[in-house]
Amino acid sequence: MSDLPNCPQCKSTYTYEDRSLFVCPECGHEWSGSEAELGAEDGLKISDANGNPLADGDTVTVIKDLKVKGSSSVVKVGTKVKNIRLVEGDHDIDCKIDGIGPMKLKSEFVKKA
Repeated sequence: MSDLPNCPQCKSTYTYEDRSLFVCPECGHEWSGSEAELGAEDGLKISDANGNPLADGDTVTVIKDLKVKGSSSVVKVGTKVKNIRLVEGDHDIDCKIDGIGPMKLKSEFVKKA
């Protein structure tokens, strides 16, 4: 097995080294070694209201009453939400809340449980 990093654009394993650059023969992308080290930590960096990092599958607790748009329902303070999924966008947590259903939440209104 090769110790060369996968291509950050197309994830190809057929990369090769050309002087100080890495090259992907499949998509033609070229990048430096320092970019390869930064790319090794891909993923979203999302933290809760207290600054704790969140990850997929975490359990969080709602810290503020949240009105559900288009409904008279309210997500109450202290509601535990299990098995969250992090997504890009303004509402960066995708989850399913018991009694309400699938929802998107903002990370600023939850804390890690």
